[in-house]
Amino acid sequence: MRPLVLLAALAAVASAQPSPVWDVDADWTAGWVGPTDLSPADTQNVWTAYRAGLDLDRVPEAAVARIAVDSKYWLWVNGRVVVREGGLKRGPMRGATYADAVDLAPFLVAGENAVAVLVWTWGKEGFSHASTDTPGLLFDLALDGAPTALDWRARVHPAYGDTGPPHPNYRLPESNVRYDAGRELRGWTTRGYRDGLWPRAVPLAPAGADPWGPLVTRPVPQWRDFGLRDYADAPATPFVTAGDTVVVSLPYNAQVTPAFEIDAPAGLTIDIRTDNYRGGGPPNLRAEVVTTEGRQRVEVPGWINGHRVRYAFPAGVTVHRLMFRETGYDADFAGAFASSRPALDTLWQKSLRTLYITMRDSYMDCPDRERAQWWGDVVLEMGESFYALDRRADALSRKAVLELAAWQRPDSTLYSPVPSGPIWSAELPTQMLASVGHYGFWTYVEQTGDLDTARRVYPAVRDYLALWELDADGLVVMRPGGWTWGDWGDDKDLPLIFNGWMALALKGQRALALATGHDADVPAIDAALGRLTEAFDARFWTGTAYRSPDHDGATDDRGNALAVVAGLAPEIRWPALRRVLVEERHASPYFEKYVAEALIQMGHTDDALDRLEDRYAEMIASPITTLWEGWELNSATYGGGTYNHAWSGGPLTLLSSRVVGVEPLEVGWATFRVAPRMGSLASARAVVPSIRGEVVAEVRRGPDRFALDVTVPATTRARLEVPVAGRQSVTLGDAVVWTADGSGEAEVVETPGGPVAEVWVGPGRWSVVAE
Repeated sequence: MRPLVLLAALAAVASAQPSPVWDVDADWTAGWVGPTDLSPADTQNVWTAYRAGLDLDRVPEAAVARIAVDSKYWLWVNGRVVVREGGLKRGPMRGATYADAVDLAPFLVAGENAVAVLVWTWGKEGFSHASTDTPGLLFDLALDGAPTALDWRARVHPAYGDTGPPHPNYRLPESNVRYDAGRELRGWTTRGYRDGLWPRAVPLAPAGADPWGPLVTRPVPQWRDFGLRDYADAPATPFVTAGDTVVVSLPYNAQVTPAFEIDAPAGLTIDIRTDNYRGGGPPNLRAEVVTTEGRQRVEVPGWINGHRVRYAFPAGVTVHRLMFRETGYDADFAGAFASSRPALDTLWQKSLRTLYITMRDSYMDCPDRERAQWWGDVVLEMGESFYALDRRADALSRKAVLELAAWQRPDSTLYSPVPSGPIWSAELPTQMLASVGHYGFWTYVEQTGDLDTARRVYPAVRDYLALWELDADGLVVMRPGGWTWGDWGDDKDLPLIFNGWMALALKGQRALALATGHDADVPAIDAALGRLTEAFDARFWTGTAYRSPDHDGATDDRGNALAVVAGLAPEIRWPALRRVLVEERHASPYFEKYVAEALIQMGHTDDALDRLEDRYAEMIASPITTLWEGWELNSATYGGGTYNHAWSGGPLTLLSSRVVGVEPLEVGWATFRVAPRMGSLASARAVVPSIRGEVVAEVRRGPDRFALDVTVPATTRARLEVPVAGRQSVTLGDAVVWTADGSGEAEVVETPGGPVAEVWVGPGRWSVVAE
């Protein structure tokens, strides 16, 4: 066994400590404050109310408040909602907290103003949040740039608290919410409320001090609020409940806060949960509302998700209206895909719904059981976001990249999910290789052109890969990490999987090194990759497939697929590998994207599409609008089997980027290509919201004609690749650019799918026809 080439060559430049990747906010004038009426029992699920007056001679042009809490807050000015569920789950890096920046000017008036903040402190760890266990508020206000101090009053809000058991599973830092409408502080967010009996808030710490630590500006937008809506299938109102549960449907799987308007006696308890309350197995989140006397309208503040909402009303409640508010990440569904194969269109749409339901404070594996930023999921989610959403989604991708690098340990190991508390710190080596490699960090940089982020995280990538070793032949020595996980399911050939991900990690590092000016690292990377490639084929090729010598299960489709997409399998192996990937079906939905991609890369699009449609058939046909964690629901074989799992949406990326073939050639889409790999599809159309603008590509294919229409944005150029096997000519508009006798300016190149004519075009709308 010998050290990986990287370790030996780069030891002199490897960081002694992880490099700082976030810019920390400075120049705070306000400090942390808190209430005086907390009891020793107020350690979890604590709700605190803050009020301050603000007298103004005139309304300023800007009134920017920088606001930080652990964990969430709601903000009102003069009784109007300014922020609904502000704050981000804590932990841009260890010991740090995110801070929002909000302009209050549109809500202010000349004269007396009231600023009110409701703070929800979870007070417990989870897989997505690093808790301080300390209620507090940091509110730094500047009016037209001038610091302005506020005199805060604060108290525990008596209406909010915890439910009895069952409580959410240990992965979730959030708690159930119990709201007692009879204990509401009526009118406390408005100007007319008299707060003279409230205690003044007490100073707790200066900004930047423990336990909240350094402050980082919120890098993503506030949530999109779709407004309160009625359920389409709600019973006709008013009606009087008989003690049964009222079940109403959401239009799709969504992040919602349920609401209602009722008449009721005081003291009744209403339980609210979704059909997804036990999604993935253990209890997730629910709410309870205790009624007050008379007519009342209540909206539960903590979001939950699902397809149906269940209101368990006691008997004798008069229901006037049932409602829900959808909120979510603020990005438009800007991409699109349609084809002559309707099942694929449905799969693309369900992938999009799955992506959106797993975006909020961070990318999530699922919005119910964990809400955690597992990086195996993030790699796939980022890839999908570039083809499905507008470019506001890139802020969430950048946040994910910076968080993973910022949480690197002093020993250079990386792990996820982060942010997190001590409850989880295990490295999953294959997921970390995927994260820092070609499909992870590099795809983010290539798609966005964000070289600043690339420079910030490159040291973390280099230092992590320097931990790995090669054996005497040049193959990866498997690091167990905290969890030697390759995929859910059976017949995992881990040596193949580890080596495949390492090759992709080295390719990603190589691209990052060149993009960030670390050219001196490239020879060592090339040497390691060259040795690995040669040794992989020599050690694992059996004549019919790749298998490690000690693997005693069926041949692994996952490892053989990685061999193709990582460039470890020479083309002479492809006919045999095609048979493997058509016949062997062990991959979970996490790995299925890479298997189908390998088939397309080898020139077998129909095999890939047939496999996708067959394996996803039950999900495609299901009334559930999102994709599942495994091929079976609620199955321990697939980690619990949630019905909305991020990693299952990989087909979205493939259909847009590989089948229609729209993908960047240079960083930031300086140039891109449209290289359709249609198989037997008669037509396909993709809309891609690239960083340079909207790309539209539509392909129509018949026995005698291949037509490609493309819209190229103003600041880029495109290479259009048109199949010419059996064709006599290719025209661009009215100009002939290629003929079968060899004339024309287009260059013909061989691809696994056959010869194509490459036609370069600039901005505008173009039609290319081969016939």
